[in-house]
Amino acid sequence: MSGSTLHTIMMPVRGDGRGPVLFAHAAALAKRFGAHVKVVHCHPRTEDLMPKGVVIPSFLRKQIEEASESSAHSEEDFLHGKFAVDATKHGVAEQGPELHKATAKFYEYTGKQVEAVRYYGRLSDLICVAKPSRKENLGYNTLKEALFYSGRPVMVCTESDQVDMTIGKHVAIGWNGSLEATRAVALAMPLIETAEKVTILTGGSPEHSATPEEFRDYLAARGVTADIGKFDVQGVAGRQLLKKTGDVGADLLIMGAYHESYERESLLGGNSAAVVEEATIPVVMVH
Repeated sequence: MSGSTLHTIMMPVRGDGRGPVLFAHAAALAKRFGAHVKVVHCHPRTEDLMPKGVVIPSFLRKQIEEASESSAHSEEDFLHGKFAVDATKHGVAEQGPELHKATAKFYEYTGKQVEAVRYYGRLSDLICVAKPSRKENLGYNTLKEALFYSGRPVMVCTESDQVDMTIGKHVAIGWNGSLEATRAVALAMPLIETAEKVTILTGGSPEHSATPEEFRDYLAARGVTADIGKFDVQGVAGRQLLKKTGDVGADLLIMGAYHESYERESLLGGNSAAVVEEATIPVVMVH
């Protein structure tokens, strides 16, 4: 029997067209857990738009402020309208949080999106972010902020808004006994405990840490029955983890992320970076 749940899900939005994709994932989980979705739109502070180290005449500053405010209101109205349509489409009530009911509300934040992720994310049980786009160089800062500065699990969503309402029916857990993997299990336990099937995926032999078999026993003590799938690590382990996840038929992957620094893994193509880049199913990551 499940002993934990999700109460609050946070998702940041901006005018990049990814809002419906994020909301589809968040709504599926909200309906499953009776959770509240915080849809957070950010618009920049006026001072963030001013050139650094340049003296700006008062009349020009006023024009920039007025243009910024007008643009922010216009984008807010547009995205709020899109959100209302999506809420109706997915059967989620547009209102404040209500226990055991799938709800969602549009919030406006003045500042940078990374700041909003930190502000709202720390009081959420899960943060949904878009899969970063290398082509557009978009989404990497948001993912990094959510992973390293929220203290919460982060779901990197797929690029489609056609999301199965049973998302997380079969959960795969990447286990190597690391601190990051341990945190991922602890923070994503609601998803693990409510899954119909759980598979522990492991490559190699963890040294000085819990084995997959010991981890399976730990889950069993919580009433979770899990299988173990092993693979030989050759090349990039993250890429092999994704392949094994597909082989066992899981629709959600939970894993620890960025054991090395974010910059090092991103630059050199580490395991976490490979998963972020190549995953075709939602991945819940915890640093």
